[in-house]
Formats: sequence, C-alpha cells, structure tokens
Amino acid sequence: MTREPRTSPIVPSYGDSSLADLSASILASLTGDTAGNVLGLPAAGRACLLIIDGLGWELLRAHQAAAPFLSELAFNSRPLTCGFPSTTVTSLGSIGTALPPGSHGMLGYQVAIPGEHRLLNGLHWPKDVDPFGWQPKPTLFERAAAAGVTPVHVALRAFADSGLTRATLRGAQYRPASSLGALAAIAVDALHDSERTLVTAYHADLDGVGHVYGTNSAAWAFQLAHVDRLAEQLAGALPLGTMLYVVADHGMVNVGAEDKIDVDAIPQLREGVALLGGEPRARHVYARPGAAADVLATWQDILGERAWVLPRDEAVKDGWFGPVDDALTERIGDVVAAATGANGIVASGAEPNETALYGMHGSLTSAEQLIPMLAFPSL
Repeated sequence: MTREPRTSPIVPSYGDSSLADLSASILASLTGDTAGNVLGLPAAGRACLLIIDGLGWELLRAHQAAAPFLSELAFNSRPLTCGFPSTTVTSLGSIGTALPPGSHGMLGYQVAIPGEHRLLNGLHWPKDVDPFGWQPKPTLFERAAAAGVTPVHVALRAFADSGLTRATLRGAQYRPASSLGALAAIAVDALHDSERTLVTAYHADLDGVGHVYGTNSAAWAFQLAHVDRLAEQLAGALPLGTMLYVVADHGMVNVGAEDKIDVDAIPQLREGVALLGGEPRARHVYARPGAAADVLATWQDILGERAWVLPRDEAVKDGWFGPVDDALTERIGDVVAAATGANGIVASGAEPNETALYGMHGSLTSAEQLIPMLAFPSL
C-alpha cells in the first residue's frame, strides 16, 4: 500500500475560483450582472460551456501532445477547484445551480437519505425520491430563462430524464447527441437560437475510459485526442459574439490493487457503521447511534496517512463542502474520509463494480481538485 508523507488537502476555493463561481460568472457575463461575475469574464451575447468529464488540470498538462488545441488554451489560463467530493454528481450540482455543494445538497456519489437508513445513488437515482424535493434550489438554467437568456443542454439521450438531470439541469432545453460530431453540431445550432443563449455540452467518455484503463493508458490518450478535436471544432464554428469555455468536473488518479484498502476485509472498519456512502476516494461513514466517536478513532487509526479522516463538524468547519445549509447536514457522514496519494477505500463485497475500477476520483488532492477553465477567444 502507498504510504506518502502527510500533505494538506486542497480545500476548494468557493466564492473565488470554483465550478459554482464559473457558472455564476458565465450567466452574469450574459446578463451584465457585474457583481455576480466573480471571475471577471468578458461580456458576451452567447456562451457555450463544454464539460469534459474527468479531464483534470494535471492530466491535461501531462498530455499536451495528445491535446494541442486545449493545451494552447491552457498556456495562459489558471485552474479552478471543482468542489468536494470531486465527483460528477457533486460537480454537476455546482455547475447546474452555481452554488457550492453544501448549498445545493448533491454531496457525493452515494449519500444517506436522512431517517430512511438507505443511500441515494446520484447516478442511479431511486424512483421514489423526487429530484425537485432533493434539490429545490433554482438552477442556472431557470435563472437564465428568467433573465431572457435561452438555455440549452446537449448530452446523451440516456441522461435526459435521469434524476440527476432533473435535480441539477432542469430548465434547459435538452437536446440529445449520440456522438462527438453530433454534440458539436447540435451545440453550434443551439447557439443560433437567439441573440442571448447559454449552451452547455457534456461529454462523458474520457471519464469512462479512465475508470477502466487508467489515465496512463494509450486508450485514455487517444480519447483525449478526440476531445481535443471536439473543442477545436466547436471553437471554429462559433457564431459571432460567442465565448467558448471548456471545463472538467474533476480530475482522476490511478489506484492499483495494492493501494486499495478493503473495508469488507477489515472487520474493524465496519464496526459501528450503519451505512457506508460516497465512493473509494471520498467516503461518507454513517455511524450507528452513539458510535460516531469510536468509528472516527478506528478509521483514523487504521487508515493513518492514507486518508484525511475528520468528523462531520470539522469537515464542515474546514470548508470542505462550502457553507452547509442546516437542512442538509445529515446527508454528510458522521465521519468523512478523503483518500490521499493513490489510495482507495473500497468495499469489495458491497461495491464490486466500484472496487474493480482503476481510475478513481473524489478526494482533495491536486490531481482531483484542480480542473482546467479554458476560454476561446483566449482571455
């Protein structure tokens, strides 16, 4: 197992340079709201936000040959922090609401449904949980429409009616695209809908390739080259008065078999635990009544320097989730564990599919937290 010197977590820069701030600033750049434009983006009539799932800042910098167009845009740019956990459910929540995780409540891949002794999986949404009730805050797209900006979201048809889409992206006209070429063409067409238009386009395949093959694989580099071409095609077809922004929802690290700490093979890590949420790089640990202190001590002792392990109150106080609404506090684990180095806290019995992954994300390392924010024309 990897044992690296203790480092400090990268706490997301909420209110300054996070995903939520990007969303707020893009909308503000379209409406003329200078106070809401935290990033100081240029005023524009139209904007296209291309979201590349899994393209961390450090990964892009390490694969410049595979992505010459994006790398050129990155030359004079600086990264954002995505938010915690650094995972798609949480990040799409931040993009879709322009709020930090503690405010929009999409607090991880799997989180407890308070009072029900079960988990909500944000990617495989339970049919009996109302997405509008789970995430009731106005979305970026609802706010855009109210301000006279036409909102459109382009992604795979399979995501159109998902609970995650309805919780975080509602209010946008959803236009399905089944390929990279279709994604580019449909996004460009949507930009012509009106003089003030906000188009978001989401591409998931790079993340999927990384999960299976790892980010050091030829498969991942080849997929990145396709993404680079997608961004270049979009940039070349923009109507006048349009800004293109390219961002990721998180980075990724490779977790080998020797670096996986298996909760289901270490009985002490299950003692006093009612529910194990999150994912291998970012765990919400929900304790049985009265057992939180013991669970915290056990997890800190066994994991040691392989994870930052904090009680809920301390993780909140340290700003991991941003300001947390009181009504959302119980969605956070009694104990929160964020993996360091190349470690993963897996559960081979309960989560065989997640355990088998090679590329993982969710934690507070620079490899996961730092994401590109690229602009064309270059800012």
